[in-house]
Amino acid sequence: MADSPIRLRDRVSTEGLIVQAGERILLRDGFPGLNVQTLAAEAHCDRKLVYRYFDGADGVVERIAARAHAALGASLASIPQVETASWRTFAHISLLTWLAALRASPLSLRLMAWALVEDSDLLRRIEADRAAVLQTWMRERRPRLRTSPGGDPAALNAVLMAAVQHLALSGLARGAFAGLALDPAGWARIEVALEALLAAVPD
Repeated sequence: MADSPIRLRDRVSTEGLIVQAGERILLRDGFPGLNVQTLAAEAHCDRKLVYRYFDGADGVVERIAARAHAALGASLASIPQVETASWRTFAHISLLTWLAALRASPLSLRLMAWALVEDSDLLRRIEADRAAVLQTWMRERRPRLRTSPGGDPAALNAVLMAAVQHLALSGLARGAFAGLALDPAGWARIEVALEALLAAVPD
């Protein structure tokens, strides 16, 4: 027998409360504080509902990640497309766009930090799904570019992406990195530094 509309509405409402509770815990206490007990207490519901609706805390984390990835995609999509024939220019735009999207998504940064200190199938799936968000955006925006035959754009991209992501994580965690305050003035300096680094790359 199918659930009544009222019961379905109650389930949707309770699921939403549990996911929102998980987001608050993740932002406030970090990943060590996220478990079935804390989720139920934060959402003011029975622990059984976390298992019934999500099969445990991992299911809640997956839902949180999906919401964070959707927010990243929306943030990336809001950036106007720029026509360019230069790999260097496209790389600069892409790095700054990804940095801005990450800074606007503290939940994504919390999940990234989690994956740096733990390894699990769940976290690997979340990492892969996040990477797919950026890859999809880049495939849609990337013009037909020719790279310098003497360079290694894949390796260079990996180094620069790692730098950008670590800066975003440091900005959230402590507001500074290597003696540089990651305030508006500091972020402006980061943008100038990225442009200078890319200027040294053959185009």
